[in-house]
Amino acid sequence: MINLDKLKEILLTVEKPARYLGGEFNLPDTDKPCEERVCLCFADKYEVGMSNIGLRILYHMLNDTEGVVCERSFAPSVDMAEKMRENGIKLFSLETKREFCDFDIVGFSVGFELAYTNILYMMDLAGIPFYSKDRGEEYPLIVAGGPCMVNPAPIADFFDALLIGEGEVNLAQFVALHRECKKSGLSKQEFLKRAAKLEGVYVPSVGGKVKRAVVKDLDKAYFPTKILVPSCDIVHDRSTLELFRGCANGCRFCQACFYYRPIRERKKDMLLKQAKELITNTGYEELSLSSLSTSDYSQLKELVEGLKEEAAKENVKLALPSLRLDSFEAEIYEDTKGASLTFAPEAGTQRLRDVINKNVCDENIYSSLKAALEHGVKNVKLYFMIGLPTETEDDLKGIVDIVKLVSKLHAQYGRSRIINITVSTAVFIPKPLTPFQWEKQITIDEMYEKQEYLKRELRLKNVKYSWHDAKASVIEAALARGDSKQSAVIRRAYETGCVFDSWNECFDYDKWVAAFDYCGIDIREYTGAIPVEKELAWDFIENGVTKNYLLRERERAYAAQTTPNCIGKCNGCGANKLGGCFS
Repeated sequence: MINLDKLKEILLTVEKPARYLGGEFNLPDTDKPCEERVCLCFADKYEVGMSNIGLRILYHMLNDTEGVVCERSFAPSVDMAEKMRENGIKLFSLETKREFCDFDIVGFSVGFELAYTNILYMMDLAGIPFYSKDRGEEYPLIVAGGPCMVNPAPIADFFDALLIGEGEVNLAQFVALHRECKKSGLSKQEFLKRAAKLEGVYVPSVGGKVKRAVVKDLDKAYFPTKILVPSCDIVHDRSTLELFRGCANGCRFCQACFYYRPIRERKKDMLLKQAKELITNTGYEELSLSSLSTSDYSQLKELVEGLKEEAAKENVKLALPSLRLDSFEAEIYEDTKGASLTFAPEAGTQRLRDVINKNVCDENIYSSLKAALEHGVKNVKLYFMIGLPTETEDDLKGIVDIVKLVSKLHAQYGRSRIINITVSTAVFIPKPLTPFQWEKQITIDEMYEKQEYLKRELRLKNVKYSWHDAKASVIEAALARGDSKQSAVIRRAYETGCVFDSWNECFDYDKWVAAFDYCGIDIREYTGAIPVEKELAWDFIENGVTKNYLLRERERAYAAQTTPNCIGKCNGCGANKLGGCFS
């Protein structure tokens, strides 16, 4: 345990000391007798990590397991890290202020490529050697899981094991196996050899293929309804219901759509029960819904009606997420006057929407926006992507045309209310496990050119335009399709000062480029087009969706042919072999 007196002195001098205190409402009993102590880490600040629903689920699941105690640790801000180093305090858990070496397992949830250097930042503060090969029996098992495990190759050398897929399955099994092996006195390597046989567990020192772990039945899966309530503001400070996992729509740029298949729903009655318990147990004033495509939930109208009734009893606000343009249900918004509505057309023309398989037509856009404005919505947020494969000037112009359409419809149906339009564009990043995983990314100069065009054309009344940083998009693309050579790049980037790279004010493109150069690696190797016959760094993972299906979808993209969603009809992607699916 760290020196608590020194910690108290430090907390009086740093920004937002509540990030490091713990002691939140609904805190589990971390002083209970236990055989296994786990620390779950999120490689970002407290207010970001505490908003992550996956971390909440796994944290409470482990603490509800007999004989297991789970604690948390987040990346301290730079000011806190400086004070910790000055005072000889290693990174600690929030609950009991233990150092990492006092745990059996330290697990990192990795959700974003630009968080890779923060993993090393936390290891460094904890006094943990970066590479698995340099850690002996005196160190805990260091493992990783989360969305970035779709391609863990760039960071695999840092970890003893990688948990690929859904943690309710593989993390629970991993912890249970380690308890057994520890009782038997097995060494770390002997345990890892056994762990490599578990579903969804990849051990780099053992190698081989691995099958992504999947929860078969969400109604039977663990979901906490007595969750931690932070004592300071966090990014998403509310209760959240998870409607379902997976996505039936097949947008060809979207990694989450393909990675989280097969589709599995929670039943309406189960969700209403969970909502009631969350409202009772937390005191949160807002309840939100979580899924990749909420409009596709099969009982959405009935669920929303039930949730509104339950929320009204306790004066809780129901926060509805963005809906698909082709399935906008205006009546759901009947009593949300003045609410914001988020739509993601993604592309400005029908041709390009067909290329990316965004099964939305111009008529959907027109009718959905008209209905939204008629029902009192006065803040419209529109999301697009630039740099998509086959994009032309006409596609960029189409973005401007859609924005102008909103203004035109508002003049006709907006009930004299002022409307605010927010337009955001992200740069296309070719991601693993998508039909576009082989595509090139446009150059930085092309990114700037497209962004400047939109800045100029969107200087319109009540329109605000924002865009994703071009340079950050390049580094994200390079890391997303990276291989084992990049562990040296990540280490070099961290050693030269790259931390909190996902925060715009901290990101330093020049340091990242210098790190690639220092390691003798051409960044264009990862941002350029990849031959379809080349073996990919993530091919050792059986993710469910087959490469043949992705190639077929790529061919259809270049022919501007759409593939219908798979609700009620299987398109043969291969994910149903893992269980679940509507069809």
